[in-house]
Amino acid sequence: LQEYTQEVDAEVGVRVDYPGLLAEPRWKALLEALGRMDPAQLASRQQQLAFWINAYNILAIDMVLRHYPVESIRDIGSLFRSVWKREAGRIGGRGYSLDEIEHQILRPMKEPRIHGAIVCASVSCPNLARTPYSAPGLDAQLDASVRAWLARPEKGVALDRAERRIRVSRIFKWFSGDFGGRPGVLDFVQRYAPAPEGAWLAENREGVRLAYFGYDWRLND
Repeated sequence: LQEYTQEVDAEVGVRVDYPGLLAEPRWKALLEALGRMDPAQLASRQQQLAFWINAYNILAIDMVLRHYPVESIRDIGSLFRSVWKREAGRIGGRGYSLDEIEHQILRPMKEPRIHGAIVCASVSCPNLARTPYSAPGLDAQLDASVRAWLARPEKGVALDRAERRIRVSRIFKWFSGDFGGRPGVLDFVQRYAPAPEGAWLAENREGVRLAYFGYDWRLND
């Protein structure tokens, strides 16, 4: 992550050096280690969250690497089987898709901040964290990831005070239920948005219009 990603002042937030990773022998070793990992040995909820967030991000990157160059991760899928439903890699001796990790493992853990941490290799995704998630300090890491994501006015949060409108990532529309519906989305954004936006929202909740950004699926390179 430190060697093959770069923080930038642009919508993508963090760029990934896919050509560099393709030539990096340690990447294969990382995948082999992931394949040997037994998720049943993860004792705590924090360990499970950290592991599966890392696993999702590793396998999303590897899905791109196996088909690189591509303009978008969605180009890897087909009319009959989307990229999300294809086997992305093996963990503990069996294959997992990105859909399975996200919808069957992570989302049922009822931690909405995962949506600011799992990154599907696209410009409008949350910024890819440049430090692996770990159980000690996971809450602080998730808070930091969500705040970095919402700080991007192109994809996180943007206010139109004159129109009394707040625009947020389309992720909040797709997964509204994970945040507790519209009131929960506003609560979440108020808590994690940059201070000026959060303060304005706290004072203007009544009658505020909620809108969503488009989603840029171009590769985060």
